[in-house]
Formats: sequence, C-alpha cells, structure tokens
Amino acid sequence: MMARGYRLRCSRDPGSNFRTGLSAPRIGRPPCRRRGTSLDAQAFHPLQVGKAGGKLQRKLYCKAKAEPAFRFYVLYDKICREDILHHAYRMARANAGAAGVDGVTFARIEKQGVEGWLAGLRKELVLKTYRPDPVRRVMIAKHGGGERPLGIPSIRDRVVQTAAKIVLEPIFEADFEDNAYGYRPARGAANAVKDVYRQLSRGYTDVVDADLSRYFDSIPHTELLKSVARRVADGAVLRLIKLWLKAPIEERDGDGKRRIVGGKKNKLGTPQGGVASPLLANVYMNRFLKHWRLSGRDEAFRAHVVAYADDFVILSRGHAAEALAWTKAVMTKIGLTINENKTSLKDARRERFDFLGYAFGPHYPYKAGVRQYVRQYMSASPSKKSVQRLKAKVGELLVPSNTDPWPEVRDDLNRSLRGWSNYFCLGSPFEAFRSVDHYVRERVRAFLARRHKVAGRGNRRFTFDVIHRDRGVLCLERLPRPAPLWASQ
Repeated sequence: MMARGYRLRCSRDPGSNFRTGLSAPRIGRPPCRRRGTSLDAQAFHPLQVGKAGGKLQRKLYCKAKAEPAFRFYVLYDKICREDILHHAYRMARANAGAAGVDGVTFARIEKQGVEGWLAGLRKELVLKTYRPDPVRRVMIAKHGGGERPLGIPSIRDRVVQTAAKIVLEPIFEADFEDNAYGYRPARGAANAVKDVYRQLSRGYTDVVDADLSRYFDSIPHTELLKSVARRVADGAVLRLIKLWLKAPIEERDGDGKRRIVGGKKNKLGTPQGGVASPLLANVYMNRFLKHWRLSGRDEAFRAHVVAYADDFVILSRGHAAEALAWTKAVMTKIGLTINENKTSLKDARRERFDFLGYAFGPHYPYKAGVRQYVRQYMSASPSKKSVQRLKAKVGELLVPSNTDPWPEVRDDLNRSLRGWSNYFCLGSPFEAFRSVDHYVRERVRAFLARRHKVAGRGNRRFTFDVIHRDRGVLCLERLPRPAPLWASQ
C-alpha cells in the first residue's frame, strides 16, 4: 500500500506522454486539487492515454470526488474521441485474445489498415448506428471442477468497451469503497491479502468465508443500470451499456451447431470476458459495501469486509454469525445469492481459511536442527489447492510426449515458477516453495533421464547443482526473501 503522506505525481516523460509515480509531499498546490480533493493515496491513477486523455480522466475523477451527488450528462462525445479510440485499440491489441463471432483478428485489421478501421467504427458511434455483435461463449474448466462460461466479444466491441471504460472508470473510482481491490487501477490481490492479514493481526479472527453463486451471471440489469445512472445521466452512454448487456450469445453444441440465446429478453448477467464487465460488476458490488459502511456494520458487528470483485471475507470479533445473517438478507434484497455450500464460519486462531489463493490462519515455524515445532503465529501462505494446481501444470509440461528443445522447456517451466512465486511471495511461502522445488526436481530429473536414456532414476547424473545451475531451472528457495506481511501493517 502507498505510504501515508505521499501523493501521486504526474510528470512528463520525454519518451511518452504521462506516467504516474511517487513523490514526497511538496509545498504549494498539489496536482488536481479541487474543493478540498487531491490525488492522494486513494486517488485514481490516470491511464497513459496522452496529455489530453490523462487530463480528462483527472478532471472526471476530481469532479466526482468533490461532488458525490453530481451526475455526468455529457460523456458520449468523449468515448467517440479519436485519441480515446486509438488508445482503446492499443489496449485491446496488447491484451490480444481470440476473435469474436465475426472472425476478425488483429492481423486482419492491421493488414487492411487500423486508421481506416477505427474511422469506420468512430463513424458508427457518432451516427449512433453502432450495434454490438453477438458474444461468442466458450466453456473453460474451473479449478474446483466443472466448467464456467466465458464470453468473447468481437474486437470492435472490445475497443468500444475499452473506450467507455477509460471515460467511466475515473467517475466510479471516486465512489468505490477503500476495502474493494478487484479490477481497480493501482490495486490488486496483493493489497487485499495484506489488508486481511492486517485485520487478523488486530484481533478480527472470527471469519465469514463467503462465496456468491454465479455473481457475474446473476446481476439484475435493471438494478445495475440504476446504479450506473446515479452517476451517469447521459442517455447515449446508458443506451450503450444496455446494448452490451442485451447482446445475444452464440453457443455451439458438441456437433458444432450454432445456437443464439439471450438477447433482449435477457434480464440478468454481464458476460465474463467482456472489457466493461469487471467495472460494471464492481459498480454493483459497491452497493453492498457502501450499505455496510453507511449502516454502521463495522461498529455493530465489530467487523471489516475485504472484497476482491465477488470474492469477499468478513473479519469480525465475535459476531461472525450475525454478520453472515445480515449479509444474506442484503444480498437477497439486491438480487444476489450466497452459496451455502462454499460459505462457512472460521476461527482463524485455530483453523485456516482460503482467500485469493492464500491460506490464512495459524502457522508453525520449523526450528532448524531441532525436530519439533515451536509456538504458532498468524500468517498467510499458498493454499494447498494453489500448490497442487502449480504441480499439475508442471506435470503437464514435463510429459514424455514433450519433444521441444530443452531451452524452450526450461523457459516455459521457469516462466510458470516465477509468475507463481511472484504472486505467492507474501507471508510464509517457504514451506510451499520447498515442496514445489522438490516436486520440480523429481519431475525434471525423470524428464531428462528419459530423454538421455539414463538407466535408473538419474539421481547421480542429474544432481541438485546440475538441475539448478547447469540446466538453469529456477529454485524458489533461493529467491530473495520478500518483506514480511507485518511490515505492511
């Protein structure tokens, strides 16, 4: 989290437009101060959309922050601006992704000419003849088993949604609660993990481990549009959002037969995979978080909520059951449902609970040289499911049928290990790191012994030093140790 007393600084970069950074407090007027509002630790971080685009975002944020009841009535023309659409295309291009139902790819657009393609899209927006294409639905496997739907809009729809997000995000960012961390600028899962640990360390150890049933698929359109309209009075923008919510969905059965579902009759859900969906989901989830704060639940239940999109926990001092009952009633009122099978009450002093891939609760440090465990302490570490998922990924890579050259195999392996360790570097990850390292060595040793036709298991030829030094496999235990979680309190 950002240190207290620091402000966001927008400084010129000779090689680009604007960049955000940290600077010590300065004498004089801070940037973007208006009616007592400044870009402080909770402020919006403008995107690099050029000088004019960054200035627009800062103006929208400061206006929304200074006047919580103000409704913005002229926004559609900003979405249609050439510089906004060009930056939206660059963002969509950077995210890559598959083609939508129209089959148009980025390569095809660039071959035909990006400028002409964007000019045609802008003309549709200006003339208000733009209509979104159907969303291509694919099913992807869930970590806990089963499948979940993923919507893939066409590239033209992704670009327009990104442009709308650039304009609308600073407005709603001014309203979002400080305890929401999902899909927000300059915030992420690491901040949520630190916040949970901070509350546990302060004694809020009675936990409601909550889960919402099919959140993205069950958001009611009417109530969502009302939530957006509390800040946006521009009818053209509201119409644009409604078009995305009512877009038909293309499905294909096992035989490849095409079927169209949803459309204007659909009254629930925002497709996972759409660019605007995370922002709209945050807008609706903010109703619950804001109601929690305004109704004084922090004091009534002696509790705090930490949310990451639809995944949240309630950390209380002795009132977890009451907090859960209140939450169920509120969620029912706004059209959402708590998943009873995945929601539970936990005492974090005695048992662990999982949140964002981490397991929070009591940990037992192993004293080197002494075969006994010492006094437990409160911390976080990679959950068993997170470790098992990584091991499964490593196992899928190091299969006998993989005939790629060893440098490519090693690079793919190290990329997975480094990405996983970068996320799970908080708290006490070293027992998990040790377990992963041992598994990786065994699989790499078996893989190399099989490839080089070495008799036996290859223990003598492929030793620790050979695997990690000569063959270049990353060793998680040898990585620099991060700052402990308590350093963020």
